[in-house]
Amino acid sequence: MKYLRRLFWLALAIAASIALALAAIVQPFVSPRATHPPAADPQRLLADVRHLSVELYPRSYDQFETIDRAARFIHEELRLTGARVSYQDVSVEGVVYRNVIARFGPEHGPVRVFGAHYDSFADVGQGSDDPRGYSPKTHTPGADDNASGVAGLLELARMLGRGEQTRPIELVAYTLEEPPHFRSEHMGSAWHARALRQAGREVEFMLSLEMIGHFSDRRGSQHYPVHGMHRLYSERGDFVALVGRMGDFGATRRIKATMAGAGDLPVRSINAPPLLVQGVDFSDHLSYWHEGYPALMVTDTSFLRTDTYHQASDTYDKLDYARMAKVVQAVYAVSQQP
Repeated sequence: MKYLRRLFWLALAIAASIALALAAIVQPFVSPRATHPPAADPQRLLADVRHLSVELYPRSYDQFETIDRAARFIHEELRLTGARVSYQDVSVEGVVYRNVIARFGPEHGPVRVFGAHYDSFADVGQGSDDPRGYSPKTHTPGADDNASGVAGLLELARMLGRGEQTRPIELVAYTLEEPPHFRSEHMGSAWHARALRQAGREVEFMLSLEMIGHFSDRRGSQHYPVHGMHRLYSERGDFVALVGRMGDFGATRRIKATMAGAGDLPVRSINAPPLLVQGVDFSDHLSYWHEGYPALMVTDTSFLRTDTYHQASDTYDKLDYARMAKVVQAVYAVSQQP
C-alpha cells in the first residue's frame, strides 16, 4: 500500500510538472481582453506589399540604390501619418544604410516599440546570369518576408496617426535583418536597441512583425519544429503566433489577451528557449533581448507554414490580406492597451 501511495504521488508530481511546463510554453488559459480597434485596410496592405516587392525589388543589402529607395518610400509614408520621422544611420563595412523611425505620443516615459525589417533575402554567393546582377533566382521578391511586416507597420502608423497617443510609441523599419548580417551586431534592430540602452530609455516591450501574410485552412498546412507540438496548437495554418523567450512570460500573456480580444483571428503563443525550439529568436526581437528588454515576435510562422520562404515564389499574390489586416488590427490594440 505504501508503494502504491508513492507511485500515486510520483505520478501526480509528474503530471503537475507537465501541466506547469505546458502552461509556461503555450499559455492555454489566457482570457481574451475584448477591445474594439478600428479595422485595418486590406487593399492598402496589398498595395504596399506589391510596391515593396515589385517596384522596389530587390531590397537586399548588395543593391544599395534600391534598398535606399525603399527607406525613402517608408519615410514618406510614415511622414504622411503625422508622426515625427527620422533616419538612423547604420554603418556597416563602409556602407551607410538606414533605419526609419516614426515617433508618436510623448517624448519621455517607457516606450512601446513596434518594428519590421524592410530588407529582403539575397543569395549573393550564387551569382546571377542576369546582366543586372540579380534575378528571382538569387534575389527574392520578399513579399511575406518581410514586405508584409513593413506594410503592417505602415498601416499601424496610419491608424495611430488618426488619434492622440498618450504613451511614447516608436515604429521602426529596420535594415539588414537578412544574411549576411542576420543575428549579428550589424542588424538595424541591434543599432536601434543599443541606442535605446545608451540613452537610458525604458522599453515597456518590443513587438517584431515578422512575416504576417500567409494563412491556410487546409489540414496539415501547419508544421512545427518539435514532434508532437501540433497536439498543443493546430494542424491548420489559420492562426497568428506570438513568440517569446521564457523570461517574457508575463508580457506574452498580456499581449496575447489583447490580440485575442481584438477580433476573430486565432492567436497562439509560445515561450521557449531557442535551443529547444528552432525559430524562437529568428528576427529583430533578438536584438532587444541582447539589451535586456522584453521583446516578442508576431508571425505567420514562416517556413513552418509555407514553402516560399527565401524563394522566388515569395510574391505578393500569395498572401491573405484580409487576415493580415486582422493581425494589424490586433497589433494596434496592443499599442493602445492600458
